[in-house]
Amino acid sequence: MLAVLGVVAPVFMVVAAGYSAARLHGFGRAWVDGLMAFAVRYAAPLLLFSGMYRLDLSQAFDLRLLASFYAGSLGSFVLAIILARLVWRRRPGEAVAIGFCAMFSNTLFLGVPVMTLAYGEGALPPVFSILAIHAPLHYAVGIVTMETLRRDGTGAAETAARAAGAILSNALTIGIASGLLLNALSVRLPGFAETAMEMMARAALPVALFGLGGAMTRYAIRADLGEAAMATTLSIVVHPLVAFVLGAHVFAMPDDLLRAAVITSAMPTGMNGYVFAAMYDRAMGAAASTVLLSTALSVATITFWLWLLGGAALG
Repeated sequence: MLAVLGVVAPVFMVVAAGYSAARLHGFGRAWVDGLMAFAVRYAAPLLLFSGMYRLDLSQAFDLRLLASFYAGSLGSFVLAIILARLVWRRRPGEAVAIGFCAMFSNTLFLGVPVMTLAYGEGALPPVFSILAIHAPLHYAVGIVTMETLRRDGTGAAETAARAAGAILSNALTIGIASGLLLNALSVRLPGFAETAMEMMARAALPVALFGLGGAMTRYAIRADLGEAAMATTLSIVVHPLVAFVLGAHVFAMPDDLLRAAVITSAMPTGMNGYVFAAMYDRAMGAAASTVLLSTALSVATITFWLWLLGGAALG
């Protein structure tokens, strides 16, 4: 158990340091925004580019892995919408925003460092396989569902165009697509270019974790607690449980794939949950509460899954 805590603690200590700096030590909003802009627009796309560029395409994209992860995320999305509508009587657009929070886990900025510390960089290829379609798929599902249900008079063609534009213009999507393209074409970058890319990529996770902590000071667990608790439960309890049942008992996946599917599924709601709600001005209070609540409680659930799944790096 100490070995497991040694994996989880450093990640959340960096988040806590960012929170403390912003809350107590005058690390201002503009500075936090600058850190997150650097991480999301530049460093993280290069991290994803690097991962896709080096991915063994002959071994990547195991359908069992993807089914185990995405059955849980998409199922959580649908169930959250149904519960938000039936139990909390939320309007369709609000229910979709809450569902997006249950679906969109922080797989990149929390999942990658946790997997790296737990199992080493050799455990990352299946994680990058999940990440390759994570944001594009989830945003496509979220946008199309929102545009279909919110009843603002938007036509199908405009809905499709808006969804495609939002996905294709995203810096993370561009990093993923360009890395996969160069990999598939066997294009090799010059050594100095790879070195520069790696320098930027290595900065992505610590900067993003610190910035994530700073950004957390803007949220409060005071609005729509019932909906937030429901979305949190689906995100950090139901999603990894579905991944575990499918991966271990239906698909009988090898340990490396099972760990990648379950641990990444156990990550809390990413800040994209709030971004999506703000983009449509729907259920922003519930989204903010879900981001903060799920992040705080995920310390326990991530620790549990790491302990259960074990592995050489954890003893």
